[in-house]
Amino acid sequence: MKTRSLEVERVGQIQKADVTLGDLTVFVGPQATGKSIFLQFLKLVEDTGYIHDQLRKHGIDWKGEIERFLSVYLGEGMQNVWRETESRIKVNGESVGIEELAIRRARSRKAAVFYIPAQRVLTLANGWPRPFQGFTSGDPFTARDFSENFRLLMEEEFSGALYLFPKTRRLKEEYRNLLSRHAFGGFALVVDRNRTQKRLVLQKQEDSIGFLAWSAGQREFVPLLMDLYWLMTSAKVQRRGDTQCVIIEEPEMGLHPNAISVVLLLVFELLWRGYRVCISTHSPHVSDVVWALRVIKEHRADPTKLLELFDVRKSDPMKKVAQKAIQKHVRVYYFNQQGLVADISNLDPGSDRAEEAGWGGLTEFSGRVNDFIASIVANSQRNPSGSYDPI
Repeated sequence: MKTRSLEVERVGQIQKADVTLGDLTVFVGPQATGKSIFLQFLKLVEDTGYIHDQLRKHGIDWKGEIERFLSVYLGEGMQNVWRETESRIKVNGESVGIEELAIRRARSRKAAVFYIPAQRVLTLANGWPRPFQGFTSGDPFTARDFSENFRLLMEEEFSGALYLFPKTRRLKEEYRNLLSRHAFGGFALVVDRNRTQKRLVLQKQEDSIGFLAWSAGQREFVPLLMDLYWLMTSAKVQRRGDTQCVIIEEPEMGLHPNAISVVLLLVFELLWRGYRVCISTHSPHVSDVVWALRVIKEHRADPTKLLELFDVRKSDPMKKVAQKAIQKHVRVYYFNQQGLVADISNLDPGSDRAEEAGWGGLTEFSGRVNDFIASIVANSQRNPSGSYDPI
């Protein structure tokens, strides 16, 4: 992956974002502050040739027009995110023109970045992944490409498979046990071929549950799991082909905190395999884990403490994953509503900067609740009679 730093200026909601990527890079901030735009431009600068090739392969022609390309790539209505006289992009400190990204034909047609979008639930139509051309022309490229990869995985690599979860050659035993308990509720994920069209169902003994009857978390998680399978190749090579970086938008979507913990363990697995990972999130659960990583590393604690945090067995394979996660360089960036991006990687609760002390707003409400409860308890202790003036 050639991109070590990416600077985006006056693009969409973003006024200024100067990001140096770590092995794990986490983006936090309210909705509509530019996190997805930034990540999609990261994908674009890395995989320009691949993106152009895929669009042309599926009969999409933007006629060499920048606005038309942005509408095709980012999605309908996004053609105006680039302001001709104001917008700027720098990769590793060097300016990159929008013409290089939108018009000129790039040589490399292989993807270095694997993008798992927030819209992943849309990939499953009646329980089976939709093809690239099964989306409308206004849908973002990242969602269409993700779904196409999911479809190819099912129809080529897993063409004869019946059971997709649990699957021994793709996930360590510890992950399988946790997912069975916290994501699948003891059900298996299988391919139902008893109808004219294949579909994914959840099955336990004689009971089969179709896609639309799954929980919201299961509908969100299954597409994520399938593409993690693609990344976690069962071959001796730990990484898949030319893929070097994985972007995951909102990995917590629809999931109980226990299931979020398992997803974060799977992120550590990606790091152990040598991928760089970028995550956008609205979950304090994610930032809490990043904070724990930082504290373990700073205090030179035993890396297996990380496994204790997740209440997972300290097997030799999991110890290796924990040791690798502790060694990785982690960065955290906060996107605010004014379009500015701040580096809050220190995650210092005592920082004078509100965005860092509150970890980009993710712990702000919890802190307020703690103060609120403390004030009520203190008042009750001062006034044990409990008298108050009714409104």
